[in-house]
Amino acid sequence: MTRATAVRAVLAAAVLLVSVFITLTMSPRLGLDLQGGTRMVLQAKDSATTRADRESTDRTLEVLRQRIDSLGVSEPTLTRSGEDRIIVELPDVQDPRQAAEVIGRTAQLSFHAVQGPGATTDTTPAGEPDSAPTAGEPLTLPDEQGRPLALGPVQLSGAGVKDATATFDAEGGAGWTVSLDFEKDAGRDWTRLTGAAACHPAQDDRRRVAIVLDRQVISSPQVDPSIGCDVGLPSGTTRITGSFSADEARDLALLIKGGALPVPVEIVEQRTVGPTLGAEAIDASAKAALIGAAATALFITFVYRLFGALAAVALAAYGVISYAALVALGVTLTLPGLAGFVLAIGMAVDANVLVFERAREECVARPNGSLRSALTAGFRNAWSAVADSNVTTLIAAGLLFFLGSGPVKGFGVTLAIGVIASMFSALVIARALTETAANSRFVSDYRGVNGIARPGRVRTWLTRRDPRLFRSPRRWLLFSTALIAVAVLGIVVRGVNLGVEFTGGRLVEYSTSRPVDVDTARTTLAAAGFGDAEVTTAGAGDLSVRTGKLDNDGEHALRAALAAEGGETTKVRDELIGPSLGDELRRNALIALAVAVFVQLAYLAVRFRWTFAVASVGALVHDVIILVGAFAWLGRTVDGIFLAALLTVIGYSVNDSVVVFDRVRELWARSPRAPLATVAERAVLQTVPRTVNTGMGALFILAALAVLGGDSLADFALALLIGVCVGTYSSVLTAVPGALVLEKGSKAPPPTRAKGRRTAPAARRAPLDNGARV
Repeated sequence: MTRATAVRAVLAAAVLLVSVFITLTMSPRLGLDLQGGTRMVLQAKDSATTRADRESTDRTLEVLRQRIDSLGVSEPTLTRSGEDRIIVELPDVQDPRQAAEVIGRTAQLSFHAVQGPGATTDTTPAGEPDSAPTAGEPLTLPDEQGRPLALGPVQLSGAGVKDATATFDAEGGAGWTVSLDFEKDAGRDWTRLTGAAACHPAQDDRRRVAIVLDRQVISSPQVDPSIGCDVGLPSGTTRITGSFSADEARDLALLIKGGALPVPVEIVEQRTVGPTLGAEAIDASAKAALIGAAATALFITFVYRLFGALAAVALAAYGVISYAALVALGVTLTLPGLAGFVLAIGMAVDANVLVFERAREECVARPNGSLRSALTAGFRNAWSAVADSNVTTLIAAGLLFFLGSGPVKGFGVTLAIGVIASMFSALVIARALTETAANSRFVSDYRGVNGIARPGRVRTWLTRRDPRLFRSPRRWLLFSTALIAVAVLGIVVRGVNLGVEFTGGRLVEYSTSRPVDVDTARTTLAAAGFGDAEVTTAGAGDLSVRTGKLDNDGEHALRAALAAEGGETTKVRDELIGPSLGDELRRNALIALAVAVFVQLAYLAVRFRWTFAVASVGALVHDVIILVGAFAWLGRTVDGIFLAALLTVIGYSVNDSVVVFDRVRELWARSPRAPLATVAERAVLQTVPRTVNTGMGALFILAALAVLGGDSLADFALALLIGVCVGTYSSVLTAVPGALVLEKGSKAPPPTRAKGRRTAPAARRAPLDNGARV
């Protein structure tokens, strides 16, 4: 074992041990679509038409946090998204009506005189448990220590607060304090309120002023003993002291200022998923991962024998490492993210396949060479294609994260982590294992054991057939154009079935205790006043109802109408998207596609010739149009999950094109006088084994997802199945012919050999001619 191999082995063992420890000791953070609950996206507005700024949104978020805590929801999550949106996640909340009612109210802040200790905890009028106190209404509430305080009528509303800031008093020794500043008229009311409180003795509860937010006392400071009776505190010089920490002072200032500057919020997106659906999705994805990974491992073991088995071991290590990375980084695992994790298992074999195929070429070119040298050359020669193909996939993952929304972001993060982990498993773990095995005389001597010393079935078959692929490249382009025409015809004739995410509206899935057919459900809902509702089946006898604008009370009435026919009716899934957000998501989807095309074009133009870049992007656009057209002909829904699949297909398609053009560039640099069509044919024939073997690994996983993933993953798997097949075809029979046609009109010279690149064996440097053979 060489020193480099030993270093790789130690590094692999260390990373794997840490990953196993994290896997056994930490639990994943599940998204609401896996654990069940409600997710809302709120739009903060300063007025009916004006969006709030970042500062107003932050104050609104802090007020909402206090309100949601009062609901008793375990581990709620509130985060700001952009300038004026707030994402609220409520685990285990299946009926969002109460949460929506609490969230939607404008903040109510008020200042009260304290009349003394209270005997009860609430004297709010019956039937209005959440109403704000009004002038003249007595109130008894617990103070910060839980003791009841009898409060007088509202003396001052929060609208009179001009500003509230947390400051640190270093000179006076008071520590962190909260300074209040009132509007002009409110300042006089504040002076009058504190002056009346100052008429009572020190330490008397009646010398306190209660600050109440949504019927909760957030502070009840005493008027300082130095303030005289009926004198009061002037506006601008009021400070609340009380041994606050920095965080406590800032939170109190935010609450007071937030109540003083109420910002209305509008629910623009709402998703509710039942815990049963999440459990089924996890179970289905786990089965798909195990079966797909087992099929992939068996396949690469069959193709590459011992080295394939070692790659399967590295594949298992990849699964542990990528899962541990997701858990350690605190990534929220959503349903699309889970599918991305499963998909990345199939894509993880790509680097190993590239290396093994290049090593096979070395063994064929140097039949008397050592297995170790062939393997080393395989890793060296495959590095360029591995790096470029993974960069293009990372670009797609980055676009999913920055331009996607909600669960699609999780898919992007999962895919990116999967790409990085797969490179580590292939270039460190698999290399350490295969180099150790290559040092064995038994493995080196018996060519049928190691799996790379023989050319392989696909390569042997292609050598015998010697197909002339590019005698007329325009024929392939005409065929691709015909496929695009069929796809466009489907888009025009059938139309694209945009999901609720892009159109706005509401989509609810129900499970009924008694079977209800679609026609009966449609008639029942029409009789109940929901004549515009679209009713379809949602698998396993469930019903899917799609409507336009429908509030939570309307959804409750719709469910009651279905219950009259189907008995006990349980809501399995609920998605509400406002029209403004639907327009924005649709616009962002188009921007994401445009940016994806531009970024891939720019990257490929830097790494390759402009003709290769344009041809690759042309094949990419070809794949996008065909995939959208296929979904149009099939009547499948185009939603955010489809967008995630589409951007993944873009990365996969460019990945294949990169591998082919990397080989074209390499062979053309060795024989610059050879006809490009001949060079391209040889490059394609040399890379076809890699394309077939990598594609089979991905197809095993996707087929398992399509069959076992259930309705929630069926469209995702179907989109990727179509995309992988079309992308494999286009990278060879659309991108390469396109490059050949463009090169005929280009006057750019052939590429030269990169400086520092090692020369290939003499058998592989022979000039190419029209009778060349693989």
